[in-house]
Amino acid sequence: MSTVIYVPCDSSAVSLGADRVAAAIAQEAAKRGVDIKLVRNGSRGMYWLEPMIEVSTDKGRMAYGPVQSGDVPALFDAGFTEGGAHALSLGLTEEIDYFKKQQRLTFARIGKTNPLSLTDYTDNGGYRGLKNALAMTQEQIVQAVTDSGLRGRGGAAFPTGIKWKTVLNTASTQKYIICNADEGDSGTFSDRMVMEGDPFVLIEGMTIAGLGVDATQGYIYLRIEYPHAFDVLNAAIATAYEAGYLGENIQGSGKTFHLEVRQGAGAYVCGEETSLMESLEGKRGLVRFKPPLPAIKGLFGQPTVVNNVISLASVPVILDKGGDYYRDFGMGRSRGTLPVQLAGNIKHPGLVELGFGLTLRELLYDFGGGSASGKPIRAVQVGGPLGAYLPESQFDTPLDYEAFAAIWAVVGHGGIVVFDDTVNMAEMARYSMEFCKEESCGKCTPCRIGSTRGIEVMDDIINGRNLDKNIPLLRDLCDTLLNGSLCALGGMTPYPVLSALNHFPEDFGINAEATAA
Repeated sequence: MSTVIYVPCDSSAVSLGADRVAAAIAQEAAKRGVDIKLVRNGSRGMYWLEPMIEVSTDKGRMAYGPVQSGDVPALFDAGFTEGGAHALSLGLTEEIDYFKKQQRLTFARIGKTNPLSLTDYTDNGGYRGLKNALAMTQEQIVQAVTDSGLRGRGGAAFPTGIKWKTVLNTASTQKYIICNADEGDSGTFSDRMVMEGDPFVLIEGMTIAGLGVDATQGYIYLRIEYPHAFDVLNAAIATAYEAGYLGENIQGSGKTFHLEVRQGAGAYVCGEETSLMESLEGKRGLVRFKPPLPAIKGLFGQPTVVNNVISLASVPVILDKGGDYYRDFGMGRSRGTLPVQLAGNIKHPGLVELGFGLTLRELLYDFGGGSASGKPIRAVQVGGPLGAYLPESQFDTPLDYEAFAAIWAVVGHGGIVVFDDTVNMAEMARYSMEFCKEESCGKCTPCRIGSTRGIEVMDDIINGRNLDKNIPLLRDLCDTLLNGSLCALGGMTPYPVLSALNHFPEDFGINAEATAA
């Protein structure tokens, strides 16, 4: 009987040498006459251990990592195909502390299965949610999602069920489901992990959404910087069509849902739902005025559900196990689980899926292991490049939408970028203004011009020029951006700028008392 060896095909693992490791294992096994079956799985999300390979044994899957191609002969010498001891041995995968403490719902299969094997998917709970949905009314599907408490995981945290209900109740001959896969926030990679490691869960979630709101066409709007995800999604979609999970008469139900992938052109602002739809329609990605809301008049002027990858990938488990099951995870109005992504200056970068409520301190130290440099962590930015910078005094804040809002911060897409005590927060504030300038669509003046003026003001502050004039000017400028911008790009740029100023005034050449001026 062949020994099954798993080597990740995740693009991060590949960038670290996973393809070379897979080739070396196949070559060494052939050379030694060892019968193996090589499976390319998704990543378990422990990126400091990649490439992490796993071997199926009687006791379970044994992990080894980080493995390079040069380590392979010694692994065979150590009998790793039977779970033998080696310096790179990590023990049973499921018992690795970082992984064992998680609550994986959306990511339950990722790392366990071959992403493009439909058999693997269905053998591990896949398409049970769709099967249940096919036996339900549209109202029942939408109610199940509403009951779960699921909120948009892309950043806005709007209740998913309410959005779906609006589309369902808006009469139209054509409706659309759009998956926003334009994952452009710094420090985020959960969408990519899903698309590369479990594409069928996204396809299933979008199909259920289509059934729930009477939409027959779906689009995955994918950032062009994800070529691996593009290939995997298209291959999975083709398989789903062949197996009757997409197209006309899904699984003999008489229901229809079509799905295709469209690539963006690299614009960060196209992560905003209305500019995304402009881009999908073949136009320049400019933000639209609202109202009308996309749920009423969206893509091509028709009712449209726009949800993030994680939002849609969370739907199958809700329809499989029920809204109450999902709602039992989390705290307050933040229900279910959130895949947190640890990045930046962190010893153990990776993905952690847990119910809402864990504190930043627990994430940074119990999972992240502190900074990679060994220096004290001075600040973290949560929620992407438009998220606030949080000081150590706020690390005990629980990961919860309302708790973060109370300290003028956002959870966003769950990305956490870590900085040690060598960071200059005035430079980071300047970067935020520069980012806004570079990524602005240019439609509204506060964002287009305000960000340019913001860079100029920050340059003056960094160089110590006229601080008594420029600090108040920076605040006034942020007030204009916050209240006058057409979308969140300009509207949220003040979050990182003002949080840096308020929490780290010394980097701006002023004392704490002056920040209140």
